[in-house]
Amino acid sequence: MTAPGPHRPAALLLSGTGRYADPWHPFAETSGALAGLLAAAGFQVAIPEDVDAALADLADTDDTALPSLLAVNVGLPRDGHPSPGTPGAAAGLSHWLASERPLLVSHSSSTSFLDLPAWEEGLGGRWIRGISMHPEYGRASINVLPHSGPVMFGIPDFELLDERYSFLRTLPDITVHATHTYDGVEHPVLWSLERRSTGRTFYDALGHDAASYQSREHREILSQAIAWLTYR
Repeated sequence: MTAPGPHRPAALLLSGTGRYADPWHPFAETSGALAGLLAAAGFQVAIPEDVDAALADLADTDDTALPSLLAVNVGLPRDGHPSPGTPGAAAGLSHWLASERPLLVSHSSSTSFLDLPAWEEGLGGRWIRGISMHPEYGRASINVLPHSGPVMFGIPDFELLDERYSFLRTLPDITVHATHTYDGVEHPVLWSLERRSTGRTFYDALGHDAASYQSREHREILSQAIAWLTYR
């Protein structure tokens, strides 16, 4: 991993490359948008080519030498192999989830890492095949919970082009920041979690493609989420 520049914390951004890519998500576009937001927040961003190798590197890294933030924007491998793909990758992701380091997770990443139960616990929920779904891509109305924390400060209800993940399984400890309504039910699309390790997680179920990041409100939420994740 490239060492951060002077006074610039390091962010490791895992993008949907290799077997973590899929035909439905333009990960290069969405990871580029996330990298831009992290850079604007002062981070030096590294996007490794091999997700499992990057995770495995974390397993052997002392907590004090870990990157300052881990961002995850990946899909579910479809090659029949486990996810994470190697024991080393599973150990590295487990190491991060047990640390005090913050975790920023985007969209389809909630479908991935199915073979590591600690992922659901550290994320605060997950996509359940056969139950979770999303209506057809299009204009989505997002209902903001304005008193749910500093992440939503000054953000009104808004609309954007995106997928609306629905019927995700969520854990009781999450703080929901925004929802959408489908089939008469409110479904969370933005939430945060204070992990048991005292690390913080923020999950953004939005972000299907670059159009999602054209929303001023969506970008502002993510900027405020990055600040919340890293503030102590």
